[in-house]
Amino acid sequence: MKAQISSIIVVVGFLLAGCSSAPVYEKSYDFENNEWSQKVKPSFTVDIQDTSKAYNFIITLRTTTEYKFSNLWIYLNTATPDGQKVREPYEIKLTNPDGSWTGKKTGTIVEKSIYFKNRKLPKSGKYIFVIEQGITESRIDEVIDIGLLVEEVAAP
Repeated sequence: MKAQISSIIVVVGFLLAGCSSAPVYEKSYDFENNEWSQKVKPSFTVDIQDTSKAYNFIITLRTTTEYKFSNLWIYLNTATPDGQKVREPYEIKLTNPDGSWTGKKTGTIVEKSIYFKNRKLPKSGKYIFVIEQGITESRIDEVIDIGLLVEEVAAP
């Protein structure tokens, strides 16, 4: 009986592990002294070979609870494999109007993600994503890191 239960647990474990695939790309940039200067522009190079698939792109920002703003504007600069460039602004809302955190708070760390779901890319090759902080101050304190995760959209 014990062996049968162990076998069932192992099979369930394999089934659950099989449901999630490894990310196509995952990297984060750690800010020295939790300080993001306007001069620092984290860069992420993602090699996309299969343009028939759709991908989710997730940018995750981690701050401390001492972060003094309710949001953070960023610019996402994208360079395609054929050299085209696009610069787009995005707002990452970190607090609700009542001051509570919108992201996942663990101790003194707050994690907030923005999602670009189900995106197909037109060309295969290396895409370069550069993220700039877009506020008027020359540096922002209490920013731990920012990361990019790219995953294939699961087939229906």
